[in-house]
Amino acid sequence: MTDVQEKAFKRAQWRFILCSMIAYAFFYITRKNLSMAQPEMLEQGVITKEALGTILTVHGVLYGVSRFVNGFWADKLNGRIFMTIGLALSALMNFLFGCTSLTVLFAAFWIVNGWTQGMGFPPCAKMLTHWIHPKELATKMSIWNTSHSFGSAMALGLCSMLFALGMGWRWCFYVPAALAGLAAVFCFFCVKDGPHEDGLPELDLSDVRGKADGAERTVTDADRRRLVYRNHVIWLCALANFFVYVVRFGFLDWGPTFLKEYKGIDVSKGGLMIIAFELAAVVGTIFAGWITDKLFAGRGVRTCVFCMLFAGLCALGFWYLPNGAPIWQATLLLMGTGFFIYGPQALIGIVAAQQATNDAAAMANGFMGIMGYAATTVSGLGIALISKHFGWNAALLSIGGFALVGMVFFLFAWNAQATGYKKAAA
Repeated sequence: MTDVQEKAFKRAQWRFILCSMIAYAFFYITRKNLSMAQPEMLEQGVITKEALGTILTVHGVLYGVSRFVNGFWADKLNGRIFMTIGLALSALMNFLFGCTSLTVLFAAFWIVNGWTQGMGFPPCAKMLTHWIHPKELATKMSIWNTSHSFGSAMALGLCSMLFALGMGWRWCFYVPAALAGLAAVFCFFCVKDGPHEDGLPELDLSDVRGKADGAERTVTDADRRRLVYRNHVIWLCALANFFVYVVRFGFLDWGPTFLKEYKGIDVSKGGLMIIAFELAAVVGTIFAGWITDKLFAGRGVRTCVFCMLFAGLCALGFWYLPNGAPIWQATLLLMGTGFFIYGPQALIGIVAAQQATNDAAAMANGFMGIMGYAATTVSGLGIALISKHFGWNAALLSIGGFALVGMVFFLFAWNAQATGYKKAAA
C-alpha cells in the first residue's frame, strides 16, 4: 500500500471495528434480555423453572448448531448482508416472544431466535480477519470482543430501568426488538464486508504465509475443512470452549435469579451486579488480548490457561462466601469471574481464526460455537436441576470445577504456534 492508502486503511479499519461492535452488541440485547425477564416470569407463574431451563438449553444448542452451519456459509457470502438479516430476524422473534403467554410459543420463538442469533458472530469473525493483520489480531479483536459485554450490559441495564419504571417483563422484549431493528439498518449501511467495499486494497499476508500472497489463490471447501478439522489445536480449544461457556452462562443466564433466591437481592439490584460482571469482562477481555500479543507473542492458549485458573478460583470463592456477607463482596467475586472468563471467551475465537487463517475463520468459529453452546445442556437445564435439588451452593461449586477442567484442555495446547498460515501455505 502507498502511504495514503495505509492511512485510509487504518481509518477504515477502526471504523469497521466500531460499527461492527455496535451492530453485534444488539444481537446480545435481543438474547440476554431473557435472563432479566425470567425472575418475574417465574414469580407470575407464566413459565416453570424446568421449562425455562429446557428452553435455555435448546436455544443454546441450536445457537451453537447455527454458528456451525452459518460459519460455512459466512466464509462464502457477503458478511454485511448476512449479519443484517440475522439481526432483523432476531428483532422479530423478540417482539413475538413478548406478545405470547403460552409456553409452547415461548419455546418456538426463542428457539428460532437461537438460530438467527447464530448469524451474527461467524460473518464478524470472517470480516475481522480481512481487516486486521494476524500480528495484531489478538489485541484488536479483543477490543472488538467487548461488544459481547457491552451488549449484555445494555440488555441488563435497559431491563433494570424498565422494571424500575414499573413496566412488566414483556417490555424487556418489545424495547430491545425495536432497537435491534434500527441496528439492523445501521449494520447494512455502515458495516463493510472487507476493504474492497471501501475501495481499498486487501491485506498483504505474504509475511505470515511465508510466500507471495497472490490474489489469484483459490480456496476450496476441502481446503477449509482441512484447515479446521485436521488441526489438533482447534479441537483442544473447542473442547475447552465447552467449559468456558458453562462458567460464562452459568453466571450470565442465572445471575439475577440466583442472586435473588440465594442472597435475597432484588432483581433490579441483581441486574446491576451482573452489569458489574460485564464491565469487568470488558477490561479483562482487552487485557487478555494485550497480554497475548505482548507477553505470549500471539499464543492465546497460554493466556487462557491462567484466565481459567483464576476464573475457577473466583467462582469457588463465591461458593465459599457465607450467607449474610456484604453485597460488595459478592459483587467483587462476580467481577473477578467476569474479568477472567471473558479472556478465554474472546481468545478462543481469535485462536480459531489464527489457526484456520482468514480462508476458514468463520468455519472455525462456527465449530467453536457448536462446542461452546453445547455447554447450555449444563448451564441451562443442568444448573436449574442442580439448584433445585441441591441448592445454589452445589451449583456454584460445580461451575468452579468446570473452569478448572477447561484449564486442563488449554494446557494440552500450550505449545501451539501463534498462527496456521505457514502450515496452510506448505
